[in-house]
Amino acid sequence: MEVKSDISQENGHCGPIDTGIKIPERMLKREQDRLEDVERKKEAKNSQSVTEEKSEFITAMFSNERAAIEELLAGCSCAIDRSLATQTLEEVTTRTQQLQKFLTDNQKPLPPYVLKQSQVSLQKLQTSLAEKRDEILPKKKFAFKSRATNTSKVSTPVIDPVPRVTQNDSAQTNVDGVISPPEQCGFSHFESKVLIKSAEEIKQKDVLLTHLTNCKVKLLGSPSTVHIKHIQNCEIFSGPVSSSVFVDHCTGSTLSFPCQQLRTHHTTNTQVYLHVTSRAIIEYCQDVHFAPFTWSYPGLDEDFAVSGLDRGRNNWDQVDDFNWLAIGTQSPNWSVIPEADRRADWD
Repeated sequence: MEVKSDISQENGHCGPIDTGIKIPERMLKREQDRLEDVERKKEAKNSQSVTEEKSEFITAMFSNERAAIEELLAGCSCAIDRSLATQTLEEVTTRTQQLQKFLTDNQKPLPPYVLKQSQVSLQKLQTSLAEKRDEILPKKKFAFKSRATNTSKVSTPVIDPVPRVTQNDSAQTNVDGVISPPEQCGFSHFESKVLIKSAEEIKQKDVLLTHLTNCKVKLLGSPSTVHIKHIQNCEIFSGPVSSSVFVDHCTGSTLSFPCQQLRTHHTTNTQVYLHVTSRAIIEYCQDVHFAPFTWSYPGLDEDFAVSGLDRGRNNWDQVDDFNWLAIGTQSPNWSVIPEADRRADWD
């Protein structure tokens, strides 16, 4: 190996030394790769730090607002003025809905267990709100009364295989020989009937549909909330629901509605044609299938305006399964209905 040395000692100054040794290209590339890897790890670390800080910020914001709502709700009681209590409940309802939207819009940075805990605490808050509303603003009590009968005449009833209950006679719901009061909004204990509520009957009201079998239900308006419980082989169609739809123990049915929030429990073999502005939630469900909302009726546009729902925002295929927490893996409990199999005829 030739080594060259050019040392200048003029005026006591040492000049550069040229050893004649060249660094191999592969070593230069290895060093370059090492530096790039260090930079990538640094960026990844910074990104992870930002994500963790954002997660902590979201969690803190959620916890602070939830605590404020709980404090507001705790101070609401029958002892205060009724109008003030009503106003407080309205404020709590609005802030709870806003908290739900905040959690939905910011759930991506949250670790799964933190998101689960937040959703559970929010559900408890909603339950407390419902209980407080029943305490402060109880529904009008009523007593069942027997159907008026004429004992002097005995007639054979005419049986309609698919009787129709319209807005004119749905205010009084016949259940096994008794009549439910006009104050009750919804349908209960019907079989093989067509049941209809008009926009005037359900406008911004809570609607309860329970213990229905082989029925077709149409809610032609904008209710505030819809509760669907113990339903079998039914078709239930609703106009825009301002807040939430709760489904529990539903099987073999078709549901169609727009809403802000959908919570479904203990439901099997059911199709849901959905417009939802947050994310749908299912729990203890199997064989549930989703497609976009397409049902229509005269006055639908006006009812959307009443509901306040955003027609341009539809998360119908964004479903959170609380029984399936495997990240990046599709839950086996729900699926999207293929376009070719989606319902087109709603009559």
